[in-house]
Amino acid sequence: MTKISVEIPDELLADLDEHVGDDGKFVNRSDAIRASIRKTLDILDEIDARHGRLDDE
Repeated sequence: MTKISVEIPDELLADLDEHVGDDGKFVNRSDAIRASIRKTLDILDEIDARHGRLDDE
């Protein structure tokens, strides 16, 4: 798996951390960020499909 580095505002990171850990939805920050990216890409694909912008696969 490739590692990347991103800069995230402190407020956004604090919000993310509320969902990470023993009482959170995600085991760690990486899992939370991967899930967010997947969901965002799915939403963008849906928008593109509605506007006829997806290439035939």
